[in-house]
Order: sequence, then C-alpha cells, then structure tokens
Amino acid sequence: MNIINISKQKIFDNKNQLFAYELLFKDSSDEITDLSSTVKETAKLIISSISSPELDKLLGRDTMAFINVDEHTLTKGMLDILDNKRFILNILEDIDLNDKVVAKIIQYKKRGFKISIEHFDSSAHMIKKFNRLFNFIDIIKMDIILSEEENLEKVMNKFKGGRIKLLAENIETKEDFIKYIKMGFDYFQGYYLDKPEVIEIVGSKDPAQFIILQLIKVIKDDNSTQQLELFIKKQPDLSYKLVEFFNNTKGFNVQIESLTQVITLMGRNKLLRWLLVYLYSESSKNPASKTILDLAIKRAQRMEEEASTENKDKAYLAGMFSMLSSIFETDIRELMNHIQMDRDITSLVLEKKGVFAGSLMRAEAAEKEYLKKIMLANFEKLNATDLINTLEENGIEVDKRKL
Repeated sequence: MNIINISKQKIFDNKNQLFAYELLFKDSSDEITDLSSTVKETAKLIISSISSPELDKLLGRDTMAFINVDEHTLTKGMLDILDNKRFILNILEDIDLNDKVVAKIIQYKKRGFKISIEHFDSSAHMIKKFNRLFNFIDIIKMDIILSEEENLEKVMNKFKGGRIKLLAENIETKEDFIKYIKMGFDYFQGYYLDKPEVIEIVGSKDPAQFIILQLIKVIKDDNSTQQLELFIKKQPDLSYKLVEFFNNTKGFNVQIESLTQVITLMGRNKLLRWLLVYLYSESSKNPASKTILDLAIKRAQRMEEEASTENKDKAYLAGMFSMLSSIFETDIRELMNHIQMDRDITSLVLEKKGVFAGSLMRAEAAEKEYLKKIMLANFEKLNATDLINTLEENGIEVDKRKL
C-alpha cells in the first residue's frame, strides 16, 4: 500500500471565510517536497491520488487547492489530468521562465486553470521577472516577511482593485492580520489563521487505473475531441494500445494520422467500451485478471442482448462497471461517485437495483452455477487457507470449533 503524506493549510478571504487550501507533499523524512523532486512514478502516484475519490475527503466538495509547480512539473505533462475547477497552479518564485515554460503557463491558463505566484517578495527583480506573465496571473501570493514595506505598497498600488487578486502569506499575528486587511488584501494565509494539518492519502497500487477512470469521466462530461486527444496523448502506453486496437478493428480500412481521427471514427461509446476492457486487462494486478476480463465482457454482452434497443450501450457499460471492485483496492462507492456515471449504471453497481438489476442477477446466477461445478469437481485441490480467506472476505463466518 502506498501512503502519501500531504500537508494542507487553509487560506481565507477578507471576510474570514475559507477560500482554498495549499497542499504540500512530504517525503519519508517529513520534509516538504514539490512534485518534480520525486521520481516520475511517485509524481504520477501523487497526481493520481489527488485526482481520485480521495480528493473530496482532502478538500471537501467545492474548495479549491493551490499546488506548487516548477518548470519540470509544467513541461512533463504531469498536471494534465488535474481538474481545472479544483486546482490553482502555484508557480514557484525561483522558476526558470524560459520560453517553453511561459508557453506552458499560458496554455494551462487557456485551459481554464487559475495561476498564482508563490512567495512574491515585491522587489523590482521579481516584478521584472514575472512582468510578461501578469496578463495570465490570477493571484499573487505576497510574502509579507520577505517584502520590504515600501516595495509591498508599490505592488499593492499597482494591482489593488484590479483583475489580479492579492494574497498576504505568512500572517503570524493578530496585528499582521488586521494590518493587511486594512491594506486591502483579498486573501490571507499563515500560522495565526491556521496551522498546517498533515494527513495520509492511500495511493492506488497502479495510478493508471485512476488515469483511465479520469478519462472515462472526461468522456462522460462531454468534453471536446481536442481535450480527449490531449489527455490520451499524455499516456503513451494508452495511445499506442488505442491505435493498435483501432488498426485491428474490422470496418476501418484507413491510414491513421491522428488520435482525433481515431476518436472521431470510433465514437465515444465504443471508446468507453475499449477503455473498460483496457482497464481490466492492463491495469489489474490480480492473477486472475484475464479470467475476470473474459467474465466481465461476457456479462456485459449478455446484459446488452437482453436490454431494449435504446438501452443497449448503457447495459453493456453497466455490466462492465459491475465488476470493477474486483480490480480496485478501494471502496467502489467512492469510485462511482467520483466518475458520476449514469444513474441507472450507478444504482446497479452500488445497490443492484434499477432497470438492469434483473439482467445482472441472471448473469450472476449463471456464473455462480458454472463456478460451483468447477469448485465441487476440484475441491480436493483447493487450499484450506484460501477457502477461509474467500469466505471471510465475503462476510461468511467460519465456525472455528469445527475446523
């Protein structure tokens, strides 16, 4: 199990209402670390975890979070799966603002992300450094300890009341708080207002699972084909497998020139189906994953055949989603709430209710009947501890006196 320590600190507005959190990642020695200082796999793990159902536990339903980024984080595509409605990209003050980095910042701004500057010391050097970015900056986090009073007032006069909001960070005393409220700051952060809380986030063993679920959410939210292509491009293995699948699909005798072409020709429903198959076959570490994949596909196909014409696509997805708990080490309820699937699919997966419930029960009965025959025929070969684990994991109590 992968445990990620995340420090979160509250940020308040000028009415003393919670505005956002700042998230900082901590390594095994309890030192603060930014994303780029970790290896690629760990960075992916962190990103996947804060893109997962753990996010609502961490931030609540609506509150935004500042996340620190430098030139490496911006240019490596790590941020592409983040929700632009939940995260503010907080540019570190010592970032190397080369042309590539500036272009990336502008790109993320155009995608709908809010952009902020961290530890702005109000000096002439800092103003000059970030001057070409001010048109794309939403919040300046002004360090009241590092800033000289005269410089701070000049910056306040330049931006106060304008589009860019000003945040006073390092508020240590009540006097500080009162002083900077009177100066006209919009937001406030510091130990006087809130001390950071360190919490543990349980990361998925395979971040690809959450990446694929995030892509399913992108599709269901009816995002543009361009956004879909951008998302898939950032996952090279996924891109390759998708093109490979497309090339092997009968009925598409065309030369592939772009992912947009693949997405358009496949259609979103077929893309969703393929992603679910990919999720089972490529992401699962379960040794029985191949059998589980075959079972999930057959269940989905059976439910599709039994469904009415208008519900066939939905029935197939419902059948595939009904077995997701077999490959995830997390609460399936949280997963379904996160990706916000159709109500009929969600009620089937979580409660075995709704329009597809009868079809699911018939499929399960047929599956169990076959598996029961196999188990009885091979009972002598089964290990007692495996049987006990299977029974107890399914809530079936074993009478220990009879063992």
